Amino acid sequence: MLINHDTRGALDAVVDLINTTAETGGRDGLADIPALRDFVDRNHVSGVGRLGEPDLTAMRTVREQFARVFAAPSTQAAATSINVMVAAVGTTPRLTDHDGHDWHVHYFAPGATLAEHLAADGGMALAFLVVAGERERLRRCDAPDCRRAFVDLSRNRSRRYCDSRTCGNRLHVAAYRARRREAETAS
Repeated sequence: MLINHDTRGALDAVVDLINTTAETGGRDGLADIPALRDFVDRNHVSGVGRLGEPDLTAMRTVREQFARVFAAPSTQAAATSINVMVAAVGTTPRLTDHDGHDWHVHYFAPGATLAEHLAADGGMALAFLVVAGERERLRRCDAPDCRRAFVDLSRNRSRRYCDSRTCGNRLHVAAYRARRREAETAS
């Protein structure tokens, strides 16, 4: 699937936001304002000034909205969630070429809050996947002890783990060791 730089960045931010929930890592990654600032910096969200408690509360709400899209039982349910989210923030497409990036489209209104910014751009990125018939690329890790979200951008839609170096390798090593133990027991 071919997606542009902005859509990829927005999808990455959506996944990172979903994965800040305590259910995916043991503790809430949006526990406080410094954690929220860390998220902003990690995802290179531009134009974000001072952050406060209202921003933190709003971002937790947006996180829940994105998680509902990933958990949607059907494309119709995902589309409904996305439509509600982008309509609520007043999606306003505009061309921009800031921070050394080539021309691209932002979907949040000038002066939008951080949560509005993420809901608009992230919501539109998710909408593009739905329109392309690619909703099944929105996944949760197959590792039994991991529920992290990811977007499967592999050519053949075969990715199963949030990170092949951690969850994937850990499960493959465990399966290998189990096979070895079984073979030793059978000998």
